[in-house]
Amino acid sequence: MRETPEELEELQALLDSSLSRSTPHLRSIINTERTLTAKRLTQVLTGMCTLSLATVTAKCEPRISGADGHFLHGKWHFGTARGAAKARHLAARPAVSAAHMRGEDLGVFAHGTVEILNPHGGEPAADWPDLLSYFKDFYGEDAFDWDEEVVYYRLRPHWMTVYAPDDSKLAPAVPS
Repeated sequence: MRETPEELEELQALLDSSLSRSTPHLRSIINTERTLTAKRLTQVLTGMCTLSLATVTAKCEPRISGADGHFLHGKWHFGTARGAAKARHLAARPAVSAAHMRGEDLGVFAHGTVEILNPHGGEPAADWPDLLSYFKDFYGEDAFDWDEEVVYYRLRPHWMTVYAPDDSKLAPAVPS
């Protein structure tokens, strides 16, 4: 778990407010008995988690694609090739929806906007060196030309909810 107490508090507030603003139909499915706390969520979402990522084209047509998601500091981080269609979509329209699902045991759903962590020729995010170190450890130092080939994003969610009907089916808690 990489989250600070402040990040966990922020994530819990987001989860609580998102659920409270949801439709009655969604709240009948996702409720306090079928969700996870922020702390538990960060224990479950470790390593790489495949995301279904939805973007929008210039013609307002939806597009969905997969991405390697990493849940770090209470937010999704993901990358793609700099020349990928999703990179063009996100540069022009940074709104995105993301879902990570594990069968019927876990669903994590988020809507928000992305920020580019390592803009080509621009100033990287303040925490990019630490995130880059994590990604190099995960994928390998020489997996990519990290400056030229890949662009990384952080999803800043304005809405996020978690469906987990049976916590015992998820990965065991990591000792604190």
